[in-house]
Amino acid sequence: MTSPTKSAAPFHDDGNEQSDLGFGKVVVEAVRGRFINRDGTANSHKYGLGAQRAMRLYLGALNTTWPSFIAWMVGILLLVNGFFALAYSALGAGALHGTEQMRIDDPFLRSFTFSVGVFTTTGTGAMYAVGTTANWLVDLESFVGPIMLVAAFGVMIARMTRPRMRIGFSESAIIAPYEGGRGFMFRTTNLSLNELSDVHARVNLSWYEDIGGLRERNFHELELERSSVELFNLHWTVVHPITATSPLAGITPEKLAAAQAEFIIFVNAFEETFNTRVTTRTSYTWEEVRWDVKFASIFANGPDGVVAIDVERLSRTEPVGEGATRNPAPIEGSAHVAGADPH
Repeated sequence: MTSPTKSAAPFHDDGNEQSDLGFGKVVVEAVRGRFINRDGTANSHKYGLGAQRAMRLYLGALNTTWPSFIAWMVGILLLVNGFFALAYSALGAGALHGTEQMRIDDPFLRSFTFSVGVFTTTGTGAMYAVGTTANWLVDLESFVGPIMLVAAFGVMIARMTRPRMRIGFSESAIIAPYEGGRGFMFRTTNLSLNELSDVHARVNLSWYEDIGGLRERNFHELELERSSVELFNLHWTVVHPITATSPLAGITPEKLAAAQAEFIIFVNAFEETFNTRVTTRTSYTWEEVRWDVKFASIFANGPDGVVAIDVERLSRTEPVGEGATRNPAPIEGSAHVAGADPH
């Protein structure tokens, strides 16, 4: 077990410019929603940069699922070829010759087949364009087709060679019994087949505190029972023990709600397939924290000598009794970090 990290004091005490995660005190006080969405995206927006539609399309193509990416790629290619097919059809039956051998009665289908051959540079067989306008369309499609195909396959290669990790987090964080007291916990696991190692986790608490009669939002980096694991083959329950020195000492559901707390999670790991470090993040708001429960066993029956888990049980919990974790534990005492009251 690695030694725990030290809990960071709120930025108003030590003047640490990075203790607010880089948002800045003005932004911190102005924001009323969550800072990080559950999917890890930042809950923010920048104006004045223009639409940036091409960049948004590219990033969307990188981040979407493979079925969605293939469906969109095929759909766009069919749409473009359909446009050229309509253009050829609009020129009349004499625009394309050599279609008799295809034995296709539908004029649009004949034009579409010709368009696909030009677009993909695979050839059009016996068909050929007749007339100035038809040949101009062929020339245009001969330029557009290869460019679009190269772009599509380029994005596909970028998706395949992009280092990434799929980390699954439990649907809720919990306040559960822990070593004679209470602990803030959540579970995580690797959802991909690629191997991850040297995994590090950081948990930052953002909430409102009453400091000297003033209500202000502050950040605390929570001390973890274990902040890193070398192997991540199964799952990891990340735990912050709630002790007398914890910012959460004496916390109750009512106080957590009044403080509008958000737990911001950062996980980074070494991805062994591409030999690089990758990062993911998520957050839990006070509404996504459950009380008086503990995580149920995630282990499943596997072959002899093999430890197995059931990922579908990642978020499964079981009750521990009414009021078991809603009330402060004696180990927490009456002290609180910096003498602040989070309500």
